[in-house]
Amino acid sequence: MGLISLLWGIVAMAWMVVALIPLLGWGNWLLIPFAAVGAIIAAIGILFTRTENRGRAKAGLWLNGVVIVVGIVRLSLGGGIL
Repeated sequence: MGLISLLWGIVAMAWMVVALIPLLGWGNWLLIPFAAVGAIIAAIGILFTRTENRGRAKAGLWLNGVVIVVGIVRLSLGGGIL
């Protein structure tokens, strides 16, 4: 679960960089739910993994969390959230 969430976070982060380009901000509407699923996978990975093996899941949770926050801020600045 940890590796999946980490890879999911890396893909979401790459997608976030593309969605920061002007006129491609509509990608944030799809990015936020995508990253939320990655955060859920990471949370499940943290719950069901031994303490010493939680590093990847924690990194995936942080990556997906940052992507969600940046996506929401980008939508609010660009007028995407009414």
